Amino acid sequence: MAVDDATQISRGHALAALVEEIARDAGEVALSHFRSLSNLPVEKKGHLDLVTEADRAVETFLTVRLLEAFPDDGVFGEEGGDITGSSGRVWVIDPIDGTFNFVRGGQNWAISIGLYENHRPVFGVIYAPVRDLMLSGGNCIGTKLNGNPMRALPPLDLAKASTGLGLHPSILTEERLEVLRYISDELRFSFRVCGSATLSLIEVAMGETDGYVSLGDSTWDVMAALPILANLGAVHTIDWDRTSLDERLRFACGSEAFLAKVRPLLERVGGNPVLTGASHD
Repeated sequence: MAVDDATQISRGHALAALVEEIARDAGEVALSHFRSLSNLPVEKKGHLDLVTEADRAVETFLTVRLLEAFPDDGVFGEEGGDITGSSGRVWVIDPIDGTFNFVRGGQNWAISIGLYENHRPVFGVIYAPVRDLMLSGGNCIGTKLNGNPMRALPPLDLAKASTGLGLHPSILTEERLEVLRYISDELRFSFRVCGSATLSLIEVAMGETDGYVSLGDSTWDVMAALPILANLGAVHTIDWDRTSLDERLRFACGSEAFLAKVRPLLERVGGNPVLTGASHD
C-alpha cells in the first residue's frame, strides 16, 4: 500500500471516530429530552411537520462541536443553521430526523451528520440512540455498523422485493397515490413508511428493504446516508450539480436493478429518472 493511501485511510478512520463521538454525545442530548416528552414544547412548521426544543438543542450542540473540530468548515442545518466556512466543505446536519416519531415516543429517529464537498456528499455518520445503531462511511472510509464492516447490498429478488417510501405532506395527493399504485400494482413490491428518511435508508443498508423512493425529502435527510450506502453498492438519482442544499428532492436510491424498476415511476412524478449516484457521486 502506498504511503499516501495509508495516510488517507488513517485520516479517514480518525475522522470517523471523531464524528461518531460527536454524534453519540448529541444522542445523549436528544435522549435527555426524549425521556421527558410530556414536558417538551412542540411547534408546527407545517402540516405533520414538527419542531421541538430538542431539535434546536441538538442542532446547536452539533454546530458548536463540529466547528470546534473543523473550524474552517461550514455548517448547514435543518433548523436554520447556515454558517459559511473557508474550506469549501459543509457539514449538513439533521439534528433529529423523524421528529414526528420522536414526539410520539417511537424508536425511529436518528441524528444525521453528512459532509458535503465539491457538490457531493462524501462522508456520513448516523446515530439512532434508542435503537443503538451507529453507521459511518464514505470516500476511502469503509461503511461500518456499530464498528463492524457491513456487507454489500443483496441482489434484488422480485419474489420478496420491498421498498421504503417517503412522501412529504406537501406532495400533491395524486402524486402520492400514483407512487402507491405503481409500487403495489405494477411492481408488486411490498413497501414500508417508517416516518424517517434516515431510518428508511438504514433499512436499505441493512438489507431489510431493496431501496427507497422519496418525494419531498430535504438534503439534510440524506446527506449522511448516501455516502454510507455508496460503499455497499447503492446508487441514486439525485443530480447534485443541479440541486441546492435547500431544495426538496424527488429521487430513488438502491441497487441498479432496483432503480431500473422504479425509473418509470420517477418519470411520471417529476423525479430525475437518470442514475447519477454511481460510486460516491
